[in-house]
Amino acid sequence: MTKSSKRWLIATLVVTLAGGGYYAWQKLGSRSLPEGIAAGNGRIEAIEIDVSTKTPGRIREILVNEGEFVTAGQVLARMDTDQLEAQRRQAMAQLHRASVGVDTARSLVTQREAERTAAVAVLAQREAQFDTADRKLARSEVLIKTNAVSQQVLDDDRASAQGMKAAVAAAQAQVAASDAAISAAKAQVIDAGAAIDAAKAAIESITVEIDDSTLKSPRDGRVQYRVAQPSEVLAAGGRVLNLVDLGDVYMTFFLPTAQAGSVAIGADVRLVLDAIPQYVIPAKATFVADVAQFTPKTVETEEERQKLMFRIKAHISPELLRKYIKQVKTGLPGMAYVQLDPKAKWPASLKGMLVQ
Repeated sequence: MTKSSKRWLIATLVVTLAGGGYYAWQKLGSRSLPEGIAAGNGRIEAIEIDVSTKTPGRIREILVNEGEFVTAGQVLARMDTDQLEAQRRQAMAQLHRASVGVDTARSLVTQREAERTAAVAVLAQREAQFDTADRKLARSEVLIKTNAVSQQVLDDDRASAQGMKAAVAAAQAQVAASDAAISAAKAQVIDAGAAIDAAKAAIESITVEIDDSTLKSPRDGRVQYRVAQPSEVLAAGGRVLNLVDLGDVYMTFFLPTAQAGSVAIGADVRLVLDAIPQYVIPAKATFVADVAQFTPKTVETEEERQKLMFRIKAHISPELLRKYIKQVKTGLPGMAYVQLDPKAKWPASLKGMLVQ
């Protein structure tokens, strides 16, 4: 056997023994857990948030890149608002026109009220004239019986009284017309006021759309994807960025029926990630699936491949996440150890290097 062959054989044995040792450690480690402690494979996950447009438009600029950490309220992107700005200027012009319309309508009300005052004065004058003519007619009707006045005088007085009566009726009609004109002018004031309210509402609505065109981060997190790029035109609800909410991080893992049934909501969980196995991360069980399912291929073991498993979530406390938020990463695989019995003692390997 040549030297190169011997070296290849030795390297192969080392890799095989190391792999076998790791596999045996996993099998024996899970079996050697104290009673009341269960373990399952899992992966760190977090809530994903899509930062999307509210209205259709063109992306003017995106201010962050993939992988960047962002804080709540930080501006992430801006949409083109030229058209919205033009609409707002138009609405402001309509507001000005409506304001002028209110002043004009109020002036018209004042004019109509003055016309009514004049019509009422004319009516009073006509009523006085009719009263005089009516009394004169009454005297003539008495005097005609004694031939103190001629028939012509009686006829003239009667015509005068009838003419004054008609004049009173005309003056009354003029007063009624003035009342109607005043009501119409007041209606114009109300209509102009409604136009002002409509213009103000339009301005507020457009302003909100302009404000919504500045896309801000709803929470602290990390940019996972830039879904769109500047100058792209998106429909309403179009995705621009995808964020990972680093304040809501958990591990999803799976346990067989017997163990899952013993997991209480709020039970203590210890997470050990493959990337940093020297640290133990505390968590709490927050969810146990009510329907059994097959373990996904990414986390199943050969022995349990055909067994029904229950999905369980263990959330890391928000306080701890805020403390180490710059170091939080999702997608990392690892192991979750959960207390099935609150009185069960954690093994020494899960006590040391507990992240606090």
